[in-house]
Amino acid sequence: MSTPPHNPVADLRGASRLVFEATSGVTDLVEAMHGTIAGLAGLVPGSSTQRTRGLTGFVYRCVGASMRLVGHGLDAALAPLARRSGTRASPPGRDAALAVLNGVLGDHLAASGNPLAITMSLRRDASVLHPDCHAIRAAIPAVTGRVLIQAHGLCMNDRQWARSGRDHVAAIAQELGYTSMHLHYNSGLRIAANGRQFAGLLERLATRWPVLLEELVIVGHSMGGLVARSAHHHGKAASHAWPARLRKLVFLGTPHHGAPLERAGNGLDMLLGLSPYTRPFTRLGRIRSAGITDLRFGCLLDEDWQGRERYAPQRKDMRTPLPLPAGVECYAVAAVRAEQGDAPAARLFGDGLVPVASALGEHEDTRFALRFPASHRWVGERLSHLDLLSSPRVFDQVGRWLER
Repeated sequence: MSTPPHNPVADLRGASRLVFEATSGVTDLVEAMHGTIAGLAGLVPGSSTQRTRGLTGFVYRCVGASMRLVGHGLDAALAPLARRSGTRASPPGRDAALAVLNGVLGDHLAASGNPLAITMSLRRDASVLHPDCHAIRAAIPAVTGRVLIQAHGLCMNDRQWARSGRDHVAAIAQELGYTSMHLHYNSGLRIAANGRQFAGLLERLATRWPVLLEELVIVGHSMGGLVARSAHHHGKAASHAWPARLRKLVFLGTPHHGAPLERAGNGLDMLLGLSPYTRPFTRLGRIRSAGITDLRFGCLLDEDWQGRERYAPQRKDMRTPLPLPAGVECYAVAAVRAEQGDAPAARLFGDGLVPVASALGEHEDTRFALRFPASHRWVGERLSHLDLLSSPRVFDQVGRWLER
């Protein structure tokens, strides 16, 4: 295993890119507002999306060009320094900040080649575990044929499974004889893209595991459960070997049918677009990543967005139905923050981020209903979304499921 590299100069280079991109974006926003107001006053003909003209337009072009020129110059100056600079262990605070940044802007970071973009990997004890037979044997002398992988949620990282110094899932795995590890990924990418990468990573792991791989279990928190479902779909489609070893999937607060906050964000985009004065501000709402917009309805496949603009107003669930994996025992944990868990309002607000129905896979359209057996569902009261990572009640139940 190796500690995740942390190159301070590369971090500075990535951060400077974002600063100059943000400055350029603000300049464009101000120009759009200027053009809107001038157009409504009859000073500039055309629509409110038209750029300003004349001397005003020249000034805005000069500001934008200057920002881009300075940004490119600083990036070019930092590039050779980053190559010569040494690396050091990444501290927990940096990993947490990077996880949030990738959750919000991860698709842009990856598309622009920003050094701050997270690359998917498997980790153990906050160190990268290379899917190679000798590397695994050296890193885990007591390796077993039963493997448990933990997949974190949006804007999180592998270290955040540990709450108050204890990783409850890893502790259960050790007690039950599993070899545990964590998935670390860029949660701002499309869930389908992460699922495809995860499937490929699991295939390499399965074919290079140093002993016979008897059983694979995945525990996913929030978005991590969606990534696991997408990975199984892509693994089966690619005729991978690992899906045949997958025995159990445990979902902790997973928004199988989306989360209200993203649907509210989509509604806000629509409202801002109604007025010419507020229309330029829709650009701010469109900063959010593809991973976040996937949470509108819980999109897992590339087909879910084909022919659709992800920021367009969308009230109807247009996903391709994807049932739970056949032959795999699937378990769902939901939570409510209130004491009366059966009250309609409590179920709607759920754990503060994910409604109970979404976490349990319930849907009024039978095509999307996931049909977890009653014995494979559990709802905890007086628990928040993050409490699902630390509550003894949750892990008593998870432990019983994994013991079966």
